Amino acid sequence: MPKLTKRFLEELPPKPAQGDLTYWDDALRGFGVRVRASGARTWVIMYRNRDNRLRKYTIGAVGALTPDEARNEARQRLADVHRGLDPSADKGAQKVAMTVEALCDQYVEYSKGRVKPSTWEMDKSRMECHLKPLLGTRKVVSLRLADIEALQRDIAAGKSAKAKKREGRGGTARGGKAVAVRTVSMMGTILEYARRQGIVPQNVARGVQMFALGKRTRFLSYEELAELGKAITVGAEHGDNKIALAAITALALTGCRRQEILDLPWDWLDGQRQCIRFEDTKTGAQLRPIGKAAVTLLSAQPKLENCAWVFPASNGEGGFVGAPRVFQRVCIAAKIENVSLHTLRHTFASVAADLGYSELTIAGLLGHRGSSVTARYAHVPDRALISAADHVAGRIALALSGEKVVIRLKETATA
Repeated sequence: MPKLTKRFLEELPPKPAQGDLTYWDDALRGFGVRVRASGARTWVIMYRNRDNRLRKYTIGAVGALTPDEARNEARQRLADVHRGLDPSADKGAQKVAMTVEALCDQYVEYSKGRVKPSTWEMDKSRMECHLKPLLGTRKVVSLRLADIEALQRDIAAGKSAKAKKREGRGGTARGGKAVAVRTVSMMGTILEYARRQGIVPQNVARGVQMFALGKRTRFLSYEELAELGKAITVGAEHGDNKIALAAITALALTGCRRQEILDLPWDWLDGQRQCIRFEDTKTGAQLRPIGKAAVTLLSAQPKLENCAWVFPASNGEGGFVGAPRVFQRVCIAAKIENVSLHTLRHTFASVAADLGYSELTIAGLLGHRGSSVTARYAHVPDRALISAADHVAGRIALALSGEKVVIRLKETATA
């Protein structure tokens, strides 16, 4: 038998002389092209299933797939047979098989209470914003590794980005590499759940090549902190959102993650002991020491009746959500580029390092996972950490005020 090539197909007669004919490839056993009496041509494979029954599976039409594309698809299907699958039976089952949208809904119900509430909400949002629009109608059993990698590229390119359609809190759904990587990682978790439930035979997301995300190391210099402080003051005088400006300052003085401050309830703030008693963070429940400058700022926020939040939403319930937009406006005014709110966390760590504190102490101040410092003092604030938080917050407050900050060469920390 010949190798099925474009030239071989061109040399075949338009229609077989007697009924349907199938030509088999000599390079890939079981791969062939079927020519019907009507002249229609399709790529096929022939194989025996686990019951030793001879089965034929149609890959696609000649013309829609090149010989090389059809051969690659045939090779994948025959590999499935080798793993014990039956492509022909699976094709029929796909007509009633679960869609990606239905799987997402099932996983949402399954994971509720099994993961942190903040993680559950974020996963649900990524499903609605990215997974369902791009893959929602696809059958889960039809997915391949190439589909997962295409999903990553499409999200990064902004194909799932959309403007906000309803009134109220929240912004727009945006794409980008970071969002793409996190969504694909979540998709891998969902498909692993599907595999354990017997919905799919394997997790096709395994082995996906994730986009490389450069580690963000940007932090503000003392000069930039002075310009930021000046822009915050001017913004407050010219009617910019004071809640957002205060939240931005709090992020700078504490080194907390964005949502740790924007979603901070009054009940978690312990000004007397200079700490925030987080019931839930990215790394679990924590007690986080904060400096006097941060305590003063947080305690000075007006308490609204029947409102649990230190930085309440301007519209609706919950914490404030508009800080990133205000921060960008302030940074433009201060002529500070290539920054986000997370830059303030890096800045806090940088100032702590400038002051001579150890990596272990800085990890304790930031609430990093696995920090033995925060683990040891899970119920009572450690005085050494509070002293360090005081020192760092005080230095940042000084820089924000516009006073010149000088790091002495021999300056040492006490923790």
